[in-house]
Amino acid sequence: MVKLTPELINQSMQYMNPCRDRELDLRGYKIPQIENMGATLDQFDTIDFSDNDIRKLDGFPRLPRLKCLLLNNNRIVRISEDLHESLPSLQSVILTGNNIQELGDLEPLTKLANLETLSLLTNPVSTKQHYREYVAFRFPSLRLLDFRKIKQKEREAANVLFKSKKGKEVHKEIMRKAKQAGGQAGLAANAGSTEKQTMQNASPADIQKIREAIKRATNLHEVERLTRMLQSGQISGEFLNGNFGATHQLPTARGWRLMMI
Repeated sequence: MVKLTPELINQSMQYMNPCRDRELDLRGYKIPQIENMGATLDQFDTIDFSDNDIRKLDGFPRLPRLKCLLLNNNRIVRISEDLHESLPSLQSVILTGNNIQELGDLEPLTKLANLETLSLLTNPVSTKQHYREYVAFRFPSLRLLDFRKIKQKEREAANVLFKSKKGKEVHKEIMRKAKQAGGQAGLAANAGSTEKQTMQNASPADIQKIREAIKRATNLHEVERLTRMLQSGQISGEFLNGNFGATHQLPTARGWRLMMI
């Protein structure tokens, strides 16, 4: 993976695309997150983030000029609630080949007043019941969904559906699922943050000892216990000192044992 630094932004290809828009090409660097975009100095109409490892669509400063984001083939599961404040002129968002799950996860995009083109092809959300009707209903200014024009009759039918009693119940369920999924994602993010912090508190030498013990482990149970300790960063004093009591003996040169905390 490559960190998105100001140096990378300044060194990446910049050109006029066929639409006569100024474009920044950040394709294929395996960038894990969007950051340092102030280095663009708001000089671009289009930014291409395709073929990276981005998981959340956020991290932008205010860029009033930006009109198009190309985000094909990333790992995006969440969209920032404040995206419309950072990118008020956004007209096209291409999210083909990402991992957006629920219809309610699209709500932050409804705040983009100028959004006209949206692609969610090969995202799990595109297989949900009432997908196209819901997007037509919630995005009144949208003209193209998955590169197909939203026809007036289609929009009218969507409005009738979601303004009905049944449609209101469907909408409520959509939002409930999105809230539930968002809560689970938040817990996972917090767990990941805690894990990162505790691992930073462990010394590199301690981490290396655990990794060596994993290599020498003689059964799956030992591997799993050691792996959990490596991930949590909770290294017992018994493990470090070699005094582990009545627990599994690990086949290491120093005869270490492991006691789970």
